[in-house]
Amino acid sequence: MDLRSPLRRPRQWLAATAAVAVLAAAGTWTAVASDKPPEVHRADRVMAVDGVKLDTSYFTAGGTDARRPAVLLAHGFGGSKDDVRKEAEDLAGDGYAVLTWSARGFGKSTGKIGLNDPDGEVKDVSKLVDWLAKQPDVQLDKPGDPRVGVAGGSYGGAISLLAAGYDDRVDAIAPAITYWNLADALFPNGVFKKLWASIFINSGGGCANFEPQLCAMYDRVAEAGKPDAAARALLEARSPSAVASHINVPTLLLQGQTDSLFPLGQADAAAKAIRANGAPVDVDWIAGGHDGGDMETSRVQARVTSWFDRYLKDDKNTDTGPAFRVTRTGGVDSTDGAAQLRGASGSVYPGLEKDPRAFALTGRREQSFTNPAGASPPAISALPGLGSTGGLSQLSSLGIGVSLDFPGQYAAFASKPLTQGLRITGSPTVTVHVKSTSDDAVLFGKVYDVGPGGTQQVLPSQLVTPLRVEGAKAGKDVTITLPAIDYDVQSGHHLRLVLASTDLAYSSPTAPATYTVTLKSDLKVPTAPGVTTAAATLPSWVWWLPLAGAVFALLLTGRRRTATTPTDPELAEVPLQITDLSKRYAKSADRYAVRDLSFRVEKGQVLGLLGPNGAGKTTTLRMLMGLIRPDDGEIRVFGHAIRPGAPVLSRVGAFVEGAGFLPHLSGRENLELYWQATGRPPEDAHLEEALEIAGLGDALARAVRTYSQGMRQRLAIAQAMLGLPDLLILDEPTNGLDPPQIREMREVMIRYAEAGRTVIVSSHLLAEVEQSCTDLVVMDRGRLIQAGPVAEIIGSGDTLLVGLAADIPDPLVEKVAALPDVESVTRAEGGLLVRLAPGDSPVPEDRLVAANSPAQGANTATTEASGTALDAPVSPPSTQGSATAARLLVELVRLEVPVSSVGPHRRLEDAFLTLIGGSA
Repeated sequence: MDLRSPLRRPRQWLAATAAVAVLAAAGTWTAVASDKPPEVHRADRVMAVDGVKLDTSYFTAGGTDARRPAVLLAHGFGGSKDDVRKEAEDLAGDGYAVLTWSARGFGKSTGKIGLNDPDGEVKDVSKLVDWLAKQPDVQLDKPGDPRVGVAGGSYGGAISLLAAGYDDRVDAIAPAITYWNLADALFPNGVFKKLWASIFINSGGGCANFEPQLCAMYDRVAEAGKPDAAARALLEARSPSAVASHINVPTLLLQGQTDSLFPLGQADAAAKAIRANGAPVDVDWIAGGHDGGDMETSRVQARVTSWFDRYLKDDKNTDTGPAFRVTRTGGVDSTDGAAQLRGASGSVYPGLEKDPRAFALTGRREQSFTNPAGASPPAISALPGLGSTGGLSQLSSLGIGVSLDFPGQYAAFASKPLTQGLRITGSPTVTVHVKSTSDDAVLFGKVYDVGPGGTQQVLPSQLVTPLRVEGAKAGKDVTITLPAIDYDVQSGHHLRLVLASTDLAYSSPTAPATYTVTLKSDLKVPTAPGVTTAAATLPSWVWWLPLAGAVFALLLTGRRRTATTPTDPELAEVPLQITDLSKRYAKSADRYAVRDLSFRVEKGQVLGLLGPNGAGKTTTLRMLMGLIRPDDGEIRVFGHAIRPGAPVLSRVGAFVEGAGFLPHLSGRENLELYWQATGRPPEDAHLEEALEIAGLGDALARAVRTYSQGMRQRLAIAQAMLGLPDLLILDEPTNGLDPPQIREMREVMIRYAEAGRTVIVSSHLLAEVEQSCTDLVVMDRGRLIQAGPVAEIIGSGDTLLVGLAADIPDPLVEKVAALPDVESVTRAEGGLLVRLAPGDSPVPEDRLVAANSPAQGANTATTEASGTALDAPVSPPSTQGSATAARLLVELVRLEVPVSSVGPHRRLEDAFLTLIGGSA
């Protein structure tokens, strides 16, 4: 299964040429390199199936004559068998016979694309099972019936479900980020998902490459702007739901949370149907999806292997994982700007409606708004096709609002601010009365998370629920099932229900109309309290930390007599000077963890050390603390060269990889014990000053076992500050903290530096670095990329960075430059830097609803559409660029610019990703 790129970017959608030779007849064995025995072999062959040639590869591992279970691995739409080669090799090494193939119309296989036609692609799978049954190394349940599982992502996930429904020889399946009912996926609630549908056609190479009836159906629906009964019937016949009663094998369902193509509801319907047949079903909501995010490839593949070990190898001791698992996010990974991941699980799958809580919504109960002529300008939620390169849903997982609703084209209702945090797990619901001046009304329902004062508005995973209301002229009550999400709403935030008349990704009626919506119920939000996030485990050394602290302190403050390097008097007042620093990997002559690194840190600075994983940050810090020696170059602290045990290290304090404390002792007792272990005089500790900066207050007298994670972190910082070192080094000091605790930690660092001391902080939370640090050092692959003040690195606040999935010609660049609100356009690596023109927004300020950013302020406004205060973010003059950016995005899509990402260039996330080339 290919979970890395289920639908590729525009230029990658056409399948690449197969990298292996296609051989007829019996095939030729070729060795595949492997790091561990047994050696894996691959045989490539073309199979003739019902007049179609299928390009296949067969993987097995040597070293045994025993028969083994088989696995069929299917690829995603627009790909080929080569996309799943790595997983096939891994499964073969784990003792499976693995067969991969390019589906009809992809790779080097012939035939027309049938969207998993039962008479086409599904029959092909049965023929492949027939072939496996004839192989001497494949385990058989009976003659002609091999022990076989099927796995795949997206298009390949659907074929695994369909294979189980049509061929009772299939014994276990592991479909991922796929559909249960393709008609529901592309025509949700009777609304045409036009952008995703067009992506299907284009990534398949054009309409002519599909079966004629599919091509005709697409043309008909795209022209009409709405599906008809024949279109639904055609897609339903190609859906796993058509054979729901026949799928009764152990099923591992892996579904993406950032997925506007196949949302979580598709897996929910599959789970209910298959479990009703008596088969074991586990559900796993991964962080990524067709709209981008982390696909968790390694974890997912490990779980799939365990699933097959249990149900194909019949290994009852294999742990297949919890009945339900969801990946939750928190913080930003500096590698690619993605959210950090943490698993939560439940002993049973809760579904999408577990333990709902009701929230009363305020605002005018009846609100009217328009469907504009031509359904333009459209609101923006998800933009299909951005994929893994920073899709909008990925940004929303980081707490960055990028959606847009146009004034006069929506109704909105808000809850009161929450008095405590809320975890939404499932699909919220609400009932409204809809009336229209037209026969049909099309609405797009969504729930925003709105920060205090409206300063932050986030649409979770950028998901909306489209709904066609037929017979709306007479008025009708409808219950709207909003998108299924797993999302944490913080205390003090409120929920905002929006019902809009347009959305860029869908077709809306082109005739102008007026919709009137009346609120009929509270907003019901599922909470699934039985799903709990695993507690962060303490390191094994936590209980003996005081002894380790003593050793570390002695290392820092030791006075061993060794050969010394003369002090540089010109650097006596400079906290840190690093010159041409290099460190090679162990046993390597030419591979460097750090190479030719040079930078300088001055007094009073809070320096952020940034870089993706593997950039060399930790190695640099370890050399700075004297824990390892550099191979070349030098580090000077206040003019003294750093070496293990150097006396100047007594002026350095360090907090690295968190800290542990004796739980039965108070916070003060832990600090006093640590300082005693250093052997330095008690008066040198400056304990009270360190504690005042850390801000622990009365908690110091309590046992550490009663501390929250945030209090433990502050105690650890206080420990690093003992002796008030002139240079304080903090490595990921905010790990495990919630937003209020992170804010407190930021204040601790700033207070410490205010007295003329220096702080170096390595952190993955780029937004925090931006607010906390005065200066930055950015590293990548061991080298310095850029160093300087934060403001200098971030750049101008009037410039947008528009990432491109493919290069565009100069005439198209000129068209972008000629757009309203654009002052200039400059080509940049991977995209365009678009400078916005100064001046007022074309939309009146009192009616402007902006695309939101956490860094932007907003005011509560009364919209002309509803006449009611809705806590809608309204851009003051200083933030009008947000709405301008949203309008620019609409125009770029209209001009068919292949946008892969867009955002303010002034944000550190954008500057950082630009410096390191997007991702590392």
